[in-house]
Amino acid sequence: MMRMKDNQNMKNKWKSRLSIFTNKKAAKGASISFQVMWNLILLFIIILVIAGSFAGGVGAGYFASLVKDEKILPYEKMKKDIYNYEETSDLYFSDNVYLGKLRTDLDREEVKLENVSQFLIDAVVATEDEYFYEHDGVVPKAIMRAIFQEVTNSSVQSGGSTLTQQLIKNQLLTNEVSFERKAKEILLALRLEKFFDKKEILEAYLNVSTFGRNSSGRNIAGVQAAAKGIFGVNAKDLNIPQAAFIAGLPQSPFGYTPFTQAGELKKPEGIEPGLTRMKTVLKRMYDDGKLNEKQYKDAIAYDITKDFISRVESTVEKYPYLTFEIEDRAKRIMAGILAKQDGYDEEDLKNDKELKNEYEILADRNLRQNGYQIHTTIHKGIYDAMQHVKDNFAYYGSDKIEVEKDLETGEEKEIVEPVQVGAILIDNSTGKILSFVGGRDYHQKQVNHATNTTRSNGSTMKPLLVYAPAMELGAVSPGTVIPDVEVYLDPHRPNVPYPRNYDKTYSGLVSARYALTMSYNVPAMLTYRTIIDQRPAQYLEKMGFSSLVEKDYATNAIALGGMTNGVTVEENVNAFGTFANGGQFIDAYMIEKIIDKRGNVIYQHEVEPVDVFSPQTAYLTIDMMRDVISKGTANSLKSRLKFHSDWAGKTGTGQDLKDSWFVAINPKVSFGVWNGYDTPKPLEVRYKGLYHNARNIYLWADLINAAYDTAPELVSTKQSFKMPGGIVRRSYCAASGLLPTDACSKAGLVTTDLYNAKFLPTRADDSFSSGKYVIIGDKRYLALDSTPAEFTHSGVVISPKLFEERYRIPIKNVSQLIPNKDKWGGLFITDSKLVDNGKAPGAPSISHSNSKIVWNTHPENDVVGYRVYQKLGNTVKKVGSIPAGNSLVFNTQNGEYYITAVDIAGKESSPSNSVQIGQPAESTTDKDKDSSKPPKGEKPKDPPGDDSSSKPGTGSNPGDGDGEGGGDNPAPPSNEN
Repeated sequence: MMRMKDNQNMKNKWKSRLSIFTNKKAAKGASISFQVMWNLILLFIIILVIAGSFAGGVGAGYFASLVKDEKILPYEKMKKDIYNYEETSDLYFSDNVYLGKLRTDLDREEVKLENVSQFLIDAVVATEDEYFYEHDGVVPKAIMRAIFQEVTNSSVQSGGSTLTQQLIKNQLLTNEVSFERKAKEILLALRLEKFFDKKEILEAYLNVSTFGRNSSGRNIAGVQAAAKGIFGVNAKDLNIPQAAFIAGLPQSPFGYTPFTQAGELKKPEGIEPGLTRMKTVLKRMYDDGKLNEKQYKDAIAYDITKDFISRVESTVEKYPYLTFEIEDRAKRIMAGILAKQDGYDEEDLKNDKELKNEYEILADRNLRQNGYQIHTTIHKGIYDAMQHVKDNFAYYGSDKIEVEKDLETGEEKEIVEPVQVGAILIDNSTGKILSFVGGRDYHQKQVNHATNTTRSNGSTMKPLLVYAPAMELGAVSPGTVIPDVEVYLDPHRPNVPYPRNYDKTYSGLVSARYALTMSYNVPAMLTYRTIIDQRPAQYLEKMGFSSLVEKDYATNAIALGGMTNGVTVEENVNAFGTFANGGQFIDAYMIEKIIDKRGNVIYQHEVEPVDVFSPQTAYLTIDMMRDVISKGTANSLKSRLKFHSDWAGKTGTGQDLKDSWFVAINPKVSFGVWNGYDTPKPLEVRYKGLYHNARNIYLWADLINAAYDTAPELVSTKQSFKMPGGIVRRSYCAASGLLPTDACSKAGLVTTDLYNAKFLPTRADDSFSSGKYVIIGDKRYLALDSTPAEFTHSGVVISPKLFEERYRIPIKNVSQLIPNKDKWGGLFITDSKLVDNGKAPGAPSISHSNSKIVWNTHPENDVVGYRVYQKLGNTVKKVGSIPAGNSLVFNTQNGEYYITAVDIAGKESSPSNSVQIGQPAESTTDKDKDSSKPPKGEKPKDPPGDDSSSKPGTGSNPGDGDGEGGGDNPAPPSNEN
């Protein structure tokens, strides 16, 4: 009941209140108040709309005025500019083995979005642009804020940019802080979003942004370079904390990076800002729902510092010689490509230095910005092994001091110069440079001694410029005989022997093969003089010698390596490969191919052989150089090699011992080593017990052994050099190089050698014959028919005119032509004919000392000997014959003696004065009656069958040679120039 009563009271109250509206007077007043309020609200709304429209119009107009001159970029242009970010080129060893990055100021490596960790994508979006997937390139509130800041003249802020805007700013605009730049950024961002989807924009942003430094101290850009440079992993393999750390870096790349400029890890207090920023990124990822609570807590607790990689040497630091060499060669190749695109060819660049320089600058920039893959021919294993050998070789020689003067201050300072090394290994059939040694220490001397330093190549020039060209021109064969004697070929010093052999000795008549084996200088220069009119230096040009000048074509010195500008190790070794390739030169190269970042091969090396020598000339040269190693100046090599191969090579020494060389080839490779000081000065003749030549050969052996241990299939083969057709073996006379005669055969001087069938000897030497000669002093003269046999020697006679005419030289000391060899004992060279003066010699004068008769040399030049007579009562007996060239002393017994002089024609002088030795002898007996005193005015008759060589005091043995021996025994390794 009570509840019903309360309800009724409530109804009465509401009825009383509503009665107001039923009251006409009250209702009218309320209506007027409502209308006034509503009109005020409408008026306020209208004012706001008008003001907003006005502000919007003003803003839009102002925005339009800022971008009115901005060209509307077409899709292709925007695409090109957005993806046109600098990317470091990658370098590769052979067989696609990664080497490192080309030297640049910024290390960047492009990566596709699908190869980026989703954690990193989420971290970047959550941190840099949380509405990335919703907006159309800009966020309106950011635009309104910017307009307000400009209208109110407040300080301009650049914050709040979307990822799209940041990409536009980095790739299409400058970093200028202005509203005009911001307006253009907004316009281009809107247009970019129209053309590109979110994945394309995000991928470009991830490749563009900078991320501080890597563990080599280099600036890095792009998430792939950041992932590898900071954590040593690819971008797709980043874990959550690593992704958050990298995503936080763009806000302050160098403040948050964990590495110093030197690539060292910062101290804990230096790393802390980056760690704090990482935690901020993780919190935003969690708030954005990209991480669950467990992932977030685990990531916060993760010790990211243990993932920072240790300092990594940059490619330049680890491989300085190689990196700079690749860079230089790639730049030249790219310059040619760019020039060709503009209508220029190689000759244009060669002849126009300014044009060449312009394109090399463009090429350098192109290589550092466009992410090429540069593939080389260098075998990593061999290269590394050779550097190890180079660093540990113990026999280079002593360091020397060089005083260097500062051109600006005039101050002098001492520079320590070590013995330097340059070496290169080249594949014969392709020209691939498999490895090289650029020097002892790049940081001490920034010069590649294998590719850029030019030096005299000493005697390694002989097969290249002398013997191979001479054989090609038919002037020489391995069996050609050349005089190794004193010659005077320097017009400025006509009385000084030039050239000289290294040891200043001479070996007489030697074959071209033996002269090369022992590296004799005189035969080499004499041979070169026979072909110099045919400009043999042209062969060097064909074999890649790039530093020849016109003077080199006319000088004799080039035969011994005396070039004006010298030659590089690469060029010298490369030329030797011509012989291994059957006479074809194949230019050495290091850049195999260049691939752009789209996978297109823009350069591929092509082998272009150049015909230089015939296969016959190439093989004969190889066969001669085999002897250099087997029994010549490089015979110390055999005991040093770990493996057997068909090696042929040549040693070389520069003038005054300033350069030391050894170059050798086998059917697979050409390999050469040079030693010397950067400032040319003599090497030590001996160091630690080794001659300079042996030291270089030991280094050569150690380096090639290291290559063999690493890749035997690249440096060795069981096959030998194949002899081509057209090579024959023929006999020749070792004293003339011509066809053997009976006289040569009797003298035992017939030998054999290989010949090009086109250039066989066709005649015998008509001046080479059996005969008799006399010896006076150290000279030999052809005997006359009337020359008494007691003063003659039998042998094989050859005239020096054969060699004087062939080599266009006077031979002043013809006795030097006879080598000091036993087999040459029966050969003599006639100095000239001994002229008979037409009268009998004058009587000589004698004296005695104890039991010896002595006298002086007869003043008449045609005297060839002396006869000694003993008086026995009324009879005279000849007791001795002394050749004129012997010691003029006769040992005898008691008795009375006199002598006579005999000339070349057999005329005998009157008796000399008599001398008595001891007591007078008894008168002659019946057994002496066959020797009677000659009538007055007649000469004593020669005893029949008298052999003066069997009697005491008859002088020298017949056939003794006087010249220095060519010798069958090899000379010491240093015996060359």
